[in-house]
Amino acid sequence: MSKPMRFLFGLLLLLAFGCTSAPVAPAPTGGPATTPLPGPGQPGIEYLALGDSYTIGEGAAAEDRWGVQLSRQAQAQGLNLLTPDIIARTGWTTAELQQAIRAANVQKTYGLVSLLIGVNNQYRGLPLAAYRTEFRQLLQTAVTFAGGRSGRVIVLSIPDWGRSPFARGRDQDKISGEIDQFNAVAKEECQQAGVAYVDITPLTRSAAGDMSQFTNDGLHYSGKQMALWAQQALPTVHNLLK
Repeated sequence: MSKPMRFLFGLLLLLAFGCTSAPVAPAPTGGPATTPLPGPGQPGIEYLALGDSYTIGEGAAAEDRWGVQLSRQAQAQGLNLLTPDIIARTGWTTAELQQAIRAANVQKTYGLVSLLIGVNNQYRGLPLAAYRTEFRQLLQTAVTFAGGRSGRVIVLSIPDWGRSPFARGRDQDKISGEIDQFNAVAKEECQQAGVAYVDITPLTRSAAGDMSQFTNDGLHYSGKQMALWAQQALPTVHNLLK
């Protein structure tokens, strides 16, 4: 075959079977790259998770964090929710989460923002009134991260650590009662702000007596329990993102 003919033949093959390449998704901080690439016409929905030890999944693997499981469950149902960016640390109260958010100086918005905070306020015996004020401010911050859309923010209730192995020997009924008070404040503030509220507290109470639902410290929850939180939140997330 002549040189001009070989060139023409190669050009025709390129036009007919041209190669395409998708961008490679970067690995999220603190965990493996588990997010699939967006499909055609389905751009990835960026997700920010705010909270404390329950958001980072203290004692559990990074892939077992409830927000990471939420993204996987959503993807399995055709909703391309990306693995979350996370601002959370064990021990944080509402005030400490506020400080950390300011220090992070995040300059982007997200398609979904979740918030799970308050157990350390209760644990330290901090005033309920202060929690209300700071939680309200965090809701406003979450809405800002969501591009001003309150309908893209979801709040999970505080788990009841009073039913955990760690709480044996303590006044478990008192702990549970206080958790209920903090959750009542959070639910009321969510209703006023037009933010979705998902009650996972009964799930955490049902874990009592089942060590497979707790990490080794007996206080935090295993991936098995956190998978239930994700399942509980998923229908609400679908409604928010539809």
